[in-house]
Amino acid sequence: FLHKLTTRLVRENQTVVIEDLTVRNLAKNHSLARAISDASWTELRSMLEYKCAWYGRELVVVDRWFPSSKLCGACGAIAASLPLNVRQWTCDCGTLHDRDINAARNIKAAGLAVSACGDGVRPQRESSRTGQLPAKQEALTAK
Repeated sequence: FLHKLTTRLVRENQTVVIEDLTVRNLAKNHSLARAISDASWTELRSMLEYKCAWYGRELVVVDRWFPSSKLCGACGAIAASLPLNVRQWTCDCGTLHDRDINAARNIKAAGLAVSACGDGVRPQRESSRTGQLPAKQEALTAK
């Protein structure tokens, strides 16, 4: 099944976008471990990697810290917390999101942005000292 699926994905698409997941850590969750092992996520990724290389396709791997589930696909706001048992959530802009569909759309958008711009996608993090988002410091020019 995995061979047929990955071959079809690679043949039908120029760019394939996946999320970088730590399967080893996810398998430690006793309620999900069997389903994750049965799905063979690690094998799926390795097949996509070599088949994309064979067919000359691009495989984009979105960073595991990208907030794909918590990011509103409509306005770009990030939800403060989103436990795994919450399958649907409503953003402050009024958009109702299915967790998995919203994450898939955000991963696709991030992967296509990486493909177009050639840069990685990472969430902005707060500075540990100031509690504010890091800002680019401009070089001082002497006049």
